[in-house]
Amino acid sequence: MAHIKKDDINREDWMSCLPEKLWDVPLTHLSIPGSHDAMSYCLDITSPLLRSESDTFRLLDGVFCCFTRPAIRRWATTQVQNIVEQLAAGIRYFDLRIAHKQYDSSNELYFTHVIYTYAMVVETLQTVASWLESHPKEIIILACRHFEGLNYKMHEEFIYSLKKIFSSKLCPRDEALLTLRSLWTSGYQVVLSYDDQSASRHKELWPAIPYLWANKPNAEELIYYLECQKRLGLPEGFFVAGLNLTTDRCFIASHPRVSLRTLTMENWNDVKKWLGDQKPGAEPTCLNIIAGDFIGPVPFCSLVIALNKKLL
Repeated sequence: MAHIKKDDINREDWMSCLPEKLWDVPLTHLSIPGSHDAMSYCLDITSPLLRSESDTFRLLDGVFCCFTRPAIRRWATTQVQNIVEQLAAGIRYFDLRIAHKQYDSSNELYFTHVIYTYAMVVETLQTVASWLESHPKEIIILACRHFEGLNYKMHEEFIYSLKKIFSSKLCPRDEALLTLRSLWTSGYQVVLSYDDQSASRHKELWPAIPYLWANKPNAEELIYYLECQKRLGLPEGFFVAGLNLTTDRCFIASHPRVSLRTLTMENWNDVKKWLGDQKPGAEPTCLNIIAGDFIGPVPFCSLVIALNKKLL
């Protein structure tokens, strides 16, 4: 039992536990575990569809919600651990999709994936800030994106909230040296990527981080796509290699017993084998942030963190 506990402690503070030799390696050259659609563990099955969903699907959902809603739950849920559990498991990159509900008179923001979550954005991020207080040497990357239904004023209010929540922990985008040692010295703990033009006026916010998304239904095609990307040349700076599988709506309709979770589990061994062969670093084929689905049920974080040993 003690051994399991030790592993948990290690992953909860894995950055501060890295060998000193890695404290001066740029964060963009480390292997960092990420959570794809990080907040989808708390989807509100009774909430409306996002405005960006097609009219056809909206009509179908209106008439046959007893079929569409269970399907949405099976396929839009990508995580089962809450955000604090994900942090404790070692996740340091969070894919956060943010929206304002149509016809909602309040300015409350929610996370989304096809539908809205129960969790509210500001409240959740305050929880993350509290976690960082008790883990002063852990650095996280928050990718805020999608932003459905936010007008200029809402963006400004949200950015103001972000600055208030994370305050001096926010690492400005012009920071020249992004290593663990330099960040610890400055007290910075959050790289906040904000995928909207309203971010350009704020030095605390980073631009969108490229996400390599295969949009494929099995490990073989996913791996082929990522290998092609590596040969073509990977982005400079932070970038994400997404290990998440995707199917189309025809597949979903014709496979009522299959879910994203079962699909992920079926393909995991092949993905795991490929993942073990990857390495971080400065070479053109090296990976940086690696994001997955169901990061608790599979030993995803420990595998990604272990890749850093290859830099020694």
